[in-house]
Amino acid sequence: MRFVPTRLAGAFVVELEPITDVRGFFARMWSADELTSHGLDANLAQCSLSRNTRAGTLRGLHLQTEPHAEVKLVRCTRGALYDVIVDLRPDSETYCQWVGFELNSREGSALYVPKGFAHGFQTLEDETDVLYMISDAYVPAAATGVRWNDPTFGIEWPIASTRTMSDRDRSWPDYSAAPHRR
Repeated sequence: MRFVPTRLAGAFVVELEPITDVRGFFARMWSADELTSHGLDANLAQCSLSRNTRAGTLRGLHLQTEPHAEVKLVRCTRGALYDVIVDLRPDSETYCQWVGFELNSREGSALYVPKGFAHGFQTLEDETDVLYMISDAYVPAAATGVRWNDPTFGIEWPIASTRTMSDRDRSWPDYSAAPHRR
């Protein structure tokens, strides 16, 4: 696995290092030892799958609050998506900044999302599956989010014409950052 830093502190794109032969390839997708050797959280409490039938499906922006904050390793296992993270750690140099990456099943890269980041994605193809490897158990009372089109962040989503979203994701409030700014 190759760990490529993003411009947001603590977040990485994790690329596969495939070993190929006439059969195809083999690649490690998870290694607690490799994550730990890069100073990353290697706890694994649950794995989840998100199946999305239509291109343009938008999920997010989600996070869990302390003491139940999660680290996520997000990978597209079928189809393609545009994955977005927003740094909501008030003491971070990249506070309130966002970055987006295309993840697809052909390349197999994943995104390491640290605690304190909001996460969301928009599918780029029909029939897109997303695998989440998560450090902590889901706690409904700690689950929260911010609006996908909050002007505080100015996220540029790739598909504007069609959006399939849950009512919950549509109704997240704007992020009120003013009291937290340094």
